[in-house]
Amino acid sequence: MKITYFGHSAFRIETGSSVILIDPFLSGNPHFSGEVEAATQGVTHIVLSHGHFDHVGDTVDIAKRTGCKVAGTFELVQWLSKKGVENIEPGNTGGTIAFDDFSVTFTQAFHSSGSVEEDGTVTYLGMPNGLVFHTNDGPTVYHMGDTDIFADMALIEELHQPKIAMVPVGDRLTMGAAVAALACRRYFNFDKIIPIHWGTLPILDKTPDKFSEAMEGEAGKVWNPAIGEAFEV
Repeated sequence: MKITYFGHSAFRIETGSSVILIDPFLSGNPHFSGEVEAATQGVTHIVLSHGHFDHVGDTVDIAKRTGCKVAGTFELVQWLSKKGVENIEPGNTGGTIAFDDFSVTFTQAFHSSGSVEEDGTVTYLGMPNGLVFHTNDGPTVYHMGDTDIFADMALIEELHQPKIAMVPVGDRLTMGAAVAALACRRYFNFDKIIPIHWGTLPILDKTPDKFSEAMEGEAGKVWNPAIGEAFEV
């Protein structure tokens, strides 16, 4: 399995013959400096944690250009279909969608989900989710989406035993560094943790350093991959 981090909450996962984009906020993402077409070459699936602009990102343009499948909460993908996304895969909290090379399970996340339309109204886009990926050729990956800590994270560990985690740490809009570290230490047995959702918006913590400090004796699990460079797991 090959993973590329694009900054904020955006990732590319290559597993088998599948190329998955998670929350592809590329255009307008200050951490992303590449070309969108190059970063999304060969994409077969987009999976979305929730409907905020900094997670839906370039989904509509990518899906129209490539014809890839777009998976997300029922309300979110129905809204995307009205914007011209043809190949939607609706899911919801607790459900799993199985594809040829991987499956994705939608878990709880404590956040919100919606879009501010051009006229200023807000469209509700269903529950936010975390995303658990089981693959045929790599460890289980848990993208927490945007969330606070919650005690049922213990059930996610019991059910899925994820080893690679993408964990929001930037505060203000998600849990901050200390709480994120508590969640990782108390509820999970991760091998590697990638801190996400920091430094891309003015109100977020500028770096993930406080998260590494809060991990204390488990700081060696924290992984800050170079943005835009693929790595093998």
